Amino acid sequence: METNVKAIELKDLWRRYKRDDDQRARERLVVAYSPLVKYVSGRMASGLPAHVEEADLISYGLVGLISAVERFELEREIKFETYAITRIKGSIIDELRSQDWVPRSVRARARAIQKANAKLEHKLQRAPTDEEMAGELQMTVSDFNDALLQISNSTIAALDELWTVSDASGDQVSLLDTLEDPLAEDPAQVMDTTELKDRIADAISRLPEREKLVVALYYYENLTLREIGEVLGVTESRVSQLHTKAVLRLRGRMSADGLDDAT
Repeated sequence: METNVKAIELKDLWRRYKRDDDQRARERLVVAYSPLVKYVSGRMASGLPAHVEEADLISYGLVGLISAVERFELEREIKFETYAITRIKGSIIDELRSQDWVPRSVRARARAIQKANAKLEHKLQRAPTDEEMAGELQMTVSDFNDALLQISNSTIAALDELWTVSDASGDQVSLLDTLEDPLAEDPAQVMDTTELKDRIADAISRLPEREKLVVALYYYENLTLREIGEVLGVTESRVSQLHTKAVLRLRGRMSADGLDDAT
């Protein structure tokens, strides 16, 4: 995501703010990186109910951007955009959660699917099929798929959910941050690895192939669910179900390992 400010000017603004505590430079940095907020808000809005206004998401995300500017450490040698996007998403998620807009029945159903998936994976030592999941939940496969669609229409951020790193820093990491990008620098060279990130990455690697492909196309290639459907030769609704299953599998595995998200 590009800014409207040249790199050399951004470097000077960062120097003035971090070294001299120049508040005017801080304000200009927020303005320069504000396109990130609109980008993130637009992506998230597409998966939220119609009554959630994108303008509200932008307002929530701006709080995250300001926090990112204030907390960013230049010496960590990671791109600010990467760090800021995580903070912006986290700010939007926190605000939406505080409003508790997702129906309790949907939350309960999502938790039930997570628990059933974790139970069957432990028993079968593999990812359960839709038929096995439906049997465990005592519902038909059709009802199970309908439940996935209902959850997908209500889920806030999927792989952008934040997980708290259990160390003194209080930093947060998203599941998306653990996916391997073959074009990126070795993460070990730019930041400290954590046990949490290793365990999440392992959980992602054990997803069924089609679910991993959906995750890669959606989060790395920035394809829409409709475009992914065209690639896979399935409907958009089916892609949504695959995406939701992947997310619920991951949450179930983390819960089974004793890792709770930052709810």
